[in-house]
Amino acid sequence: MSSSFPLTSILIVEDSQGRREICLDSSVYSIGRDPKCDIRLASQFVSRHHATLVQLPKDEKKVLYRIVDGNLKGKPSANGLLINGRKVQSHDLVNEDEIVFGPQARAIFYQLARDTFSGVAPDEFDITLISPNMVDEDEG
Repeated sequence: MSSSFPLTSILIVEDSQGRREICLDSSVYSIGRDPKCDIRLASQFVSRHHATLVQLPKDEKKVLYRIVDGNLKGKPSANGLLINGRKVQSHDLVNEDEIVFGPQARAIFYQLARDTFSGVAPDEFDITLISPNMVDEDEG
């Protein structure tokens, strides 16, 4: 079933400084240890410019993100990329792909329909009440 809602791409990053969520909306992201990287990873096992994330058109309404080992000039990282346990040079990301940059430095990619993604916490009082008169007790 294809969704008529636009997709939101999210990267959940975990490193030695904790876990954070990055909503992807730019066309290119640099990933690495260098403070100038768009997505900075806190790990001594991550290269200064470990990977590049590039947005590519998939069709008229959808885009995909491709992760490439190394920087935009073609220089690969020291330790490479593991995507879902396989070492790769590049990979078109799909929902729930796990990217390992090194020990204690990883990310999980998610693509969600925008109607299912909301930055607002659910209201704990938003519940549906059922009157006892609405339930047929003779069932069974």
